[in-house]
Amino acid sequence: MTWRSEHIWIDLISGSRKKSNFCWAFLLFLGSLGFVLVGTSSYLGRNLISSFPPQQITFFPQGLVMSFYGIAGLFISCYLWCTILWNVGSGYDLFDRKEGIVRIFRWGFPGKSRRIVLRFLMKDIQSDRTEVKEGVSARRVPYMEIRGQGAIPLIRTDENFTTRREIEQKAAELAYFLRVPIEVF
Repeated sequence: MTWRSEHIWIDLISGSRKKSNFCWAFLLFLGSLGFVLVGTSSYLGRNLISSFPPQQITFFPQGLVMSFYGIAGLFISCYLWCTILWNVGSGYDLFDRKEGIVRIFRWGFPGKSRRIVLRFLMKDIQSDRTEVKEGVSARRVPYMEIRGQGAIPLIRTDENFTTRREIEQKAAELAYFLRVPIEVF
């Protein structure tokens, strides 16, 4: 989502709270819970899952391995749910022509560096660069080339625009707003 006025441009960046992340976290939780239940059923010799008789799987080695994979899956699922809860990667890009300041803000993981803030002057922006890679895993990522800091990506790499034209349009609008040249690679 983008908000613009005459002197200010704000790009809101979505973080981890996407439908695909919710689906993966939920499916991983259910699958790993199933593995843990099968491993526990084989250990106890009781039928914890109605469609699965515990006599079919012996605890050592199959039940033990299934329990291990289930516990590992629960940890990964917990990690995904935490990134969704904390909305890691969300933030905004603020370009203020009046003040001559650019501020890039992102939320990170809890701790000392939970807030990731990059601030620099607009006069340090050398160009608005767009990297376009076509092929099986196509990538279209806009960057800002900053004097002394290199290239800074403006959006997440998995948020691909649907067409090359859309990213070029966004890059052209931003370059016009910032009054910097465009580079396409």
